[in-house]
Amino acid sequence: MPTIVDLEKYADLIVRTAVNIQPGQDLWINAPIHIPELVHSIVKRAYEDGAKKVHVEWRDESLTKLTYGLAPDEAFEQYPTWRALAMTELAEQGGAYLLINSDNPELLKDIDPKRIADYSRVSSAALATFRKYMSSKRMTWSIVAAPSENWAKLVFPELGAQAAVEALWEAIFRAVRVKEENPVQAWEEHNRILLAKRAYLEGKQYKKLHYRAPGTDLVIELPDNHLWNGGISNNERGNTFNPNVPTEEVYTAPHRDGTNGVVRSTKPLSYQGNLIENFSLTFENGRVVDFSAEKGYDSLKTMLDLDNNSRYLGEAALVPHRSPISDSNIIFFNTLFDENASNHLALGNAYPTCVEGGTSMSREELEQAGLNQSILHVDFMIGSAEMDIDGIAKDGRIEPVFRKGNWAF
Repeated sequence: MPTIVDLEKYADLIVRTAVNIQPGQDLWINAPIHIPELVHSIVKRAYEDGAKKVHVEWRDESLTKLTYGLAPDEAFEQYPTWRALAMTELAEQGGAYLLINSDNPELLKDIDPKRIADYSRVSSAALATFRKYMSSKRMTWSIVAAPSENWAKLVFPELGAQAAVEALWEAIFRAVRVKEENPVQAWEEHNRILLAKRAYLEGKQYKKLHYRAPGTDLVIELPDNHLWNGGISNNERGNTFNPNVPTEEVYTAPHRDGTNGVVRSTKPLSYQGNLIENFSLTFENGRVVDFSAEKGYDSLKTMLDLDNNSRYLGEAALVPHRSPISDSNIIFFNTLFDENASNHLALGNAYPTCVEGGTSMSREELEQAGLNQSILHVDFMIGSAEMDIDGIAKDGRIEPVFRKGNWAF
């Protein structure tokens, strides 16, 4: 286990920066059962900072696997109404939601992909209002991480179980700046840097981005009046929060119909308890028309066919190759970390915050603005030290944005 000092610093960062709990605000924590010490520290800090009620929802990945393996088919055709209503009520009241990610990336590798896809569809439908409130900043939310034994052994296969868990704790703490003397202050400075990148790119209003790297030659068109997000966010009350801890990205939404070319992954993708590795996607007029994968082909196909819009992009994110997570030379097999070591894209839904006035638009208006709408949103990593990206202005002028994997400005 990590030291009490590091755990308390992490809890403090989560409460004060990740969700930035406010006096009188409710907090819902979804956490794995094997990290009670961290959860207790988070709950204690949240109440000390004025939280009204903290609800902890424990989960057990062993039970998850048993359910997917043994439950009847009809179990995956419905979603608990009580949970959807409770989460929607939390969002309506401006509460905060915290997910502590700790799952085994290969938990469901032997499970029928249809079961996973069926439950993903019904859960997405049941939680549609909750997710709308999340994306429109009605509430605050954040995703953080803690090790599990199975995850740690995948990241550090050369170590014994306990040593692997300790090494993953250490890697997480370094990635989220817990090892800094004052992590909250370190994140304030980090957020300022990301805000400056966002401001620069918004001022440019590039018409297209052109990505080039081994196996990748891709042009992504951007919507008119697009906005760049990343790092710190604000809810509708003006309170700040960090949706992802860690984060090194700034991102926007591609135009739904404007992506053409081929892109190759550079890191494994963990999707619904399965790993997809060394895959390639070919786009025409925004849509994936061809794909391949050395591992996880069936999972990739299931993901691409989840709904009518899951073959279109919803996010284009820029992350320098020289960043704390990338510099660690660790493949985490976890998107929360690996996406922040690499330029990445996301298939599926685009966030309304990525276009001017988007948070007040209907689904139809977002589509008219060029933003893809889908029940899917899955990030996959494409960056490397060999990637160049050009920004193409509306007048055709070409400017460097990335060179050799890092910012060119």
